[in-house]
Order: sequence, then C-alpha cells, then structure tokens
Amino acid sequence: MTELANATPHPETESAAAGPATAGAPIPSGLTLVATPIGNLGDLSPRALATLRGADAVLCEDTRVTGAMLSRHGVAVAMVPLHEHNEDDQTPRILARLRGGERLALASDAGTPLVSDPGYRLVRAAIAEGLPVHAVPGPNAAVMALTLSGLPPHPFLFLGFLPPRAGPRAAAIARLRASERAGLAATVILYEAPHRLAETLAALAEGLGGERPAAVARELTKRFEEVRRDSLAGLAAHYAAAPARGEIALVIGPAPEEPGSEAEMEERLRAALAGGMSLRDAAALVAEATGLPRRQVYARALALGRGDAKGS
Repeated sequence: MTELANATPHPETESAAAGPATAGAPIPSGLTLVATPIGNLGDLSPRALATLRGADAVLCEDTRVTGAMLSRHGVAVAMVPLHEHNEDDQTPRILARLRGGERLALASDAGTPLVSDPGYRLVRAAIAEGLPVHAVPGPNAAVMALTLSGLPPHPFLFLGFLPPRAGPRAAAIARLRASERAGLAATVILYEAPHRLAETLAALAEGLGGERPAAVARELTKRFEEVRRDSLAGLAAHYAAAPARGEIALVIGPAPEEPGSEAEMEERLRAALAGGMSLRDAAALVAEATGLPRRQVYARALALGRGDAKGS
C-alpha cells in the first residue's frame, strides 16, 4: 500500500550565523570540501559559512548557484569554476595554489562535494602530492532519503545515477542483480532525473522484481518535500500516471533471501567434509548458509559420505 509522507513546508531561511567568522579554529590551509544546502538555505552550518568566508577562493560547480548562496550570507570571495568539463584543466592550477599555502574551499551546487558531483580527480591529485585536504560535513540527499525511506539503513550501496539510455541501464541493473544473487544484501540508493523516473522504476521492477519495497524522496528539505513508499511496481505505475518534478533520490530495499541451489549445497558440503567436519556439523553449517531444509542437506551429506567411502 502506498504511503505518502506529510508534505510539511520547509521555509527557506537564511542562516543566523552571517556575522564575522570568529567561532572555532582558524581555517586551515589546503583544500576544504564544504557541504552546502540541498534546498533549505538554513541548513548551511556556521562552520561551512566561516570556511567559505575565510577562503582565498571558492571552487564551485556553477558560479551562479554558489554566488547566489554566498550573496545571501553577505560573503564576497573569488570564485573559480570547477566542473565535469574543466576539472582536468583546472587541477594543475589549483594544485599550484595549494602548494603556495592558499586556503581553497570546494562547493558543489548542492549537498556534499564529490557525491555525484565534481571534485574527485582534484582530491585524488591533492592527496597524491601530500597536500592537506579537509572537509566540513553537512547535507546529503542520499543519506537523508535513506533515513526517511523506512528501509534498512545499513549496509547500503550508493550507485549515483544509472545510465540514461535503456540498454546500458538494463545492463547495470542486471549487474546489480547478479551481485545480489552472489550474496549482496544491501539497501540501494540512486539519484534520478524527474523525466526518467517512471521508466527507471519500470526497468528496476523488471530487473529486480516488482515487489521489492522502495521509496522515492523528492524535493528534500524544500517546501514541497515528499516521500512516497511502495513496491517498485507500484511506484512505477504511480509516476507513469503522475510525472515527478524536482530533485529525486530513489531507495530500494535489500534483495530477499533466496534458498541456495542444489549445486551450491553440494559444493559447500564437499568442502566442509573435506575439511574434516562430521556429517551432522557439515549439514547444519550448509543448511544455515544456503537456507535449504536441514533434512534435505543432511540426506545429501549422507549420500556424499557413502560415495566417498565406496571410492576409498
């Protein structure tokens, strides 16, 4: 049954910490990754604001987005574009500034830098040179969606965006399903564009099973925040009829436990018996590992034991 969270308004308020950045330790030299609001401007922490204000420059995905946020807080600081298309070219210049002892902050358009956002290549390069890298924690849509989903919070697997085209997307879902069959049991978190949500949900329902529990979290921390919880099939049907808007995180419950196959049972039994375990102990161990009935596993262990005895 579909469950819809209350769409409680979240007024976008400015931080009260817009005064001088005097609290806490001085801003360190090096590169500092700064998490910024994913919607509600009140979620910018005092430490994040102090770091942005005290930086020699702010590296940002889109200077218009970050510039508007900084302007709201009365922060005037140089901004340097750093995005998917120029990160390789900008990295040597930024590393040179870091070597000179500058304090540089990195902020993406929203949320925690590097999480489905630019900056990974720069961070790897800075670490490789032994340059200091710090972080100011804060908002993250994936983790917030997980906590609101009602699904098991750990372990979880964050996959970012699936491929946008149908073929590669189906292949990615098939790889995930293969990992689950091999033993992966984790809640899965994805991001998706609103215009692809319905078709992605349909592809997930086909590849993972339509009854898998899931949640779609939309416009988190914003005025029209919404979390819809249902099966993958139910969510696919809903969003096919009522297209979504806004920023979206999708959370999928872990794969249900599946009984092991006969071949897996026999392979595990042979290994256990070869290791010197008794028939009873081997059967108990393999039954627990595969989910197969203990009586069935013990009968097969007896048969294997007789076969080994005949062959000796």
